[in-house]
Amino acid sequence: MKRKTRSGGVALITAMLITAITGSLAAGLAWDNALDVRRTMVLLFHEQGMQVALGAESWIQNILRDDGIDSETDHLGELWASELPGLPVDNDSVQGAVTGTIEDMQGRFNVNNLIGSDGKVDEDVLQQFRRLLVILELDPRFAGIAADWIDADQDAGFPDGAEDSIYTGLTPPYRTFNRSLVNVTELAALEGMDKASFDVLLPHVAALPGRSQINVNTATPAVLRSLDENLDAGAIEDLLSLREEGGFPDYVETFSTLLQPEMLEQIVDKSSFFQLKAVVQIDTVRVTYYSLLLRSPNGGPVTTILRSLGTI
Repeated sequence: MKRKTRSGGVALITAMLITAITGSLAAGLAWDNALDVRRTMVLLFHEQGMQVALGAESWIQNILRDDGIDSETDHLGELWASELPGLPVDNDSVQGAVTGTIEDMQGRFNVNNLIGSDGKVDEDVLQQFRRLLVILELDPRFAGIAADWIDADQDAGFPDGAEDSIYTGLTPPYRTFNRSLVNVTELAALEGMDKASFDVLLPHVAALPGRSQINVNTATPAVLRSLDENLDAGAIEDLLSLREEGGFPDYVETFSTLLQPEMLEQIVDKSSFFQLKAVVQIDTVRVTYYSLLLRSPNGGPVTTILRSLGTI
C-alpha cells in the first residue's frame, strides 16, 4: 500500500509539472505572437504614415508651384506660410491625422555661403555670421570654425579655426568635412558646440546647396540684424512693422541706405528653397518628416532635394 501511494504521488507531481511547463510554453508563445502582431502593426502604421507624408509633400509642391506663378515675391502673409490645418486620416483600417508647416529656408543664414565660388572664405559673409552669433549671444568663434569645417584645405583659420589636428584629438576622434554641408545638423560637430548653443542657433541657419541670397521678407529678426553692424533692435522693429502686411513694397529702396553695397547684393524678395515639416499620427505611431524643396523659377516644377525622418 505504501509503495502504491508513493507511486501515485510521483505520478501526480509529474502530471502537475507537465501541466505547468505546458502552460508556461503556451503563455510564452501567446506573448511572442502578440509582440509579433504588434510589431507588424507598427511597421504597417509607419509605412502608412510615410505614404501620407509623401502625399502632403506632393500637395505642398503644387501650392508652391502655383504661388511661384501667381506672385512675384514671397512673404509671410502668403498661403504657404500659414500652418497646415490638421487633416484627418480616417478609413476602415486606421485613424490618425497629419499636420505640417512650410518654412522659407532663404529666411535663414546659409552656412555654405561662407565659402565663395573661388573656394576661399568670403570675408563679408564670415563677418555677417559673426554678427549673427553675437546677436544670439553665442561665441563668435563658431563662424571661423564653421568656415574651416567646410573649406577644402587643412589650414586652420586665424584667429578662429579648427582642422583635423583638433578633431582627431577628441574622444571619439573624427575629421573635418571639408566640403559644403548637406544638413545643417552637421554644425553640432563643430569644436566647442554644445546642445544649448546649437538649439539657439538652429532656427536661424540653413545648409542650402551652393550659394543663396537672403529673402528679407521672411528672414528672422536676428538674420535681418546681422546684415549690417549698424542695424540695432529699434531699426529691426521698424523693418518688421514695414514688412508685416505683405513684405517690403520695394526692398531695394528700403535697404539701399541701410546696407553696404556688397551686402545689398546678398538680399532678395523671392525664394527658391522651402522646407516642409509634416507630422503624421497613425494610431500610436508618430512620423515626423522633413522635406527640402527647390522651386524652379517662372512656374517651373518643385523638386525634392533632401528628405529626412525625425530630425532636420
